[in-house]
Amino acid sequence: QVQLVESGGGLVQAGGSLRLSCAASGRTFSSYAMGWFRQAPGKKRELVAAISRSGGSTYYADSVKGRFTFSRDNAKNTVALQMNSLKPEDTAVYYCAADQMHWLTKDEGNYDYWGQGTQVTVSS
Repeated sequence: QVQLVESGGGLVQAGGSLRLSCAASGRTFSSYAMGWFRQAPGKKRELVAAISRSGGSTYYADSVKGRFTFSRDNAKNTVALQMNSLKPEDTAVYYCAADQMHWLTKDEGNYDYWGQGTQVTVSS
């Protein structure tokens, strides 16, 4: 089992940057594929980015491609989402999630463990 704790959210102006971090407990972090999801008010939760167990492969939603970078450090049991050129439509609660069964997955239903979320607000 793994516990996930996100940090780094906040308020930023459009065009600015934020870096979200997610710290994981447990000794088998490298065996989990990881994902960042977000949920805006009144909308369904959506996948923002996913990363493979080794960190060698990544997936990005079209809406963030070229602006966000997902990375992981298995030695430190952490993942990070660097968000640049932020837009008001990026405003949401961002969640870190872990999947113990797949090498990399885009399917929300495959994620077994979730963090509590961190709020990102982008003002225009």
